[in-house]
Amino acid sequence: MAEEKIRLSKSDRLSVAWRSTFLQASWNYERMQNLGFAYAMIPALKKLYTNKEDRAAALTRHMEFFNTHPYLASPILGVTLALEEERANGAAIDDTAVQGVKIGMMGPLAGIGDPVFWFTVRPILGALGASLASAGNIMGPIIFFVAWNLIRWGFMWYTQEFGYRAGSEITKDLSGGLLKDVTKGASILGMFILAVLVERWVSIKFAVELPAKKLAEGAYIQFPTGEVTGGKLQEILSQQASGLSLTKEAANSLQSNIDSLIPGLMGLLLTLFMMYLLKKKISPIYLIVGLFVLGVVAHVLGIL
Repeated sequence: MAEEKIRLSKSDRLSVAWRSTFLQASWNYERMQNLGFAYAMIPALKKLYTNKEDRAAALTRHMEFFNTHPYLASPILGVTLALEEERANGAAIDDTAVQGVKIGMMGPLAGIGDPVFWFTVRPILGALGASLASAGNIMGPIIFFVAWNLIRWGFMWYTQEFGYRAGSEITKDLSGGLLKDVTKGASILGMFILAVLVERWVSIKFAVELPAKKLAEGAYIQFPTGEVTGGKLQEILSQQASGLSLTKEAANSLQSNIDSLIPGLMGLLLTLFMMYLLKKKISPIYLIVGLFVLGVVAHVLGIL
């Protein structure tokens, strides 16, 4: 007789969804939302893995770096639940596949949450509640609180279930390599997104000034030596507005030279260097403290 497969019930998935509302309660600078993600997965992992060693391994698997919009983590949780369910039932799904899908999804979804929730839904509900409250209607804050949480919770539950069903479809075709293709595509997309975020998040600005550059004639305004009439003043102002310099020399800095070469180059090099140190098993905590100290010292010395 074939062994009966373990399946996550609706109650199990509801427990995961409820715990996911505390995703950022344990946010940390080293791995960000990883503790919240692992905490949300606990009810499912307890159901799927019966012995202590398998549970510990599964929990460790979800302690890796994770960061996305807190509400858009729900579809990722859904897909992860489906992958863990199939793995618990003997499917050939390794840690790399699970982590690859998570990393590939969290980047693109993170960019959706802010414009939808923080810049659209919340301001609309806030404006509605504030207008009622300013008129002395106590229903203003109540409507905001109730409507916001209904929309938020409804979205999180629906997208988690959508991710769970989509994840189940992915794992049905393991023999055809669909999961491998999805993992590979998600990883590639994740790398593209992370590359874009490096330019946005990592900023290094040098404060070092270099010798001023002498401008060629025609690149600066040649002021008259005698009396300046109204017409001449108008001409000078027009030249300034057209972009001519007021002096014969232009300010020159190390940062402007780097930006003219490759904008964002130093941020990219710093990121690659940090990745190299992480690969060498240097603790992220040491890197964070080291960068903080280096930044303070460089600022005091006038370098940054």
